[in-house]
Amino acid sequence: MRYRVMTALARRPAFAMPLARMRGEGELVAEDTDLLIESFPRSASSFALAAFNLAQEPARLKVAHHTHAPGHVIAAVRLGVPALVLVRDPEGAAVSSMIRHAGRTFAGVLHGYVDFHEPLLPYRGDLVVGTFAEVVGGEVGRITRRVNARFGTAFAEFEATEENVARCMREIDEDWRARRGGGDHLERIVPRPSAMRDGMKEEIRERYRREVPPRLREHAERLYEAFAPAGAHAGERS
Repeated sequence: MRYRVMTALARRPAFAMPLARMRGEGELVAEDTDLLIESFPRSASSFALAAFNLAQEPARLKVAHHTHAPGHVIAAVRLGVPALVLVRDPEGAAVSSMIRHAGRTFAGVLHGYVDFHEPLLPYRGDLVVGTFAEVVGGEVGRITRRVNARFGTAFAEFEATEENVARCMREIDEDWRARRGGGDHLERIVPRPSAMRDGMKEEIRERYRREVPPRLREHAERLYEAFAPAGAHAGERS
């Protein structure tokens, strides 16, 4: 119930911004923000952020991120801040979310997915959208190119070399280890590839297909199709 209330409130900037401040996670958008990167949880925004920041070095830009609130995106649009939203197919996002938050229900997670994407439909033309598959497939640079073309920016493009990818993964791991500790708990929640989580996914994916009401699943899938760039759907559930 708490999760449902939070996702419902996060639909509007007037509630999303104070709620994000109260939770103390992420960075909030402001007039001097260079870029906003947002997504529903478990959609590769941590890697996209790390990759984007690495590509801009030695410059340090101001990036708003990780509130996972549609109201935060809407606030960026209203401020004229370039906004990048990452999307992942609902099954992949829900399975990954349930590994991290085992106490939630699939229906609750899918309602949260709808609560994130639905309020952004009227703003689809004001955003650049990238997919989970593009980010994990080494295409952050291509997404950045779309941002530059849409907003007239000149952000440097990430080069997905083995060294750069390894550095991003290491920074993500170190950040989460410092904040959340290590061990099996870290492996359940850290937003990077995990062999332990891979071993859990098939059983949870089967539960998803059994337990989610078909109408809710179809609603979430239609929202994903409305946002994902054409031809960018392959590999989303990995």
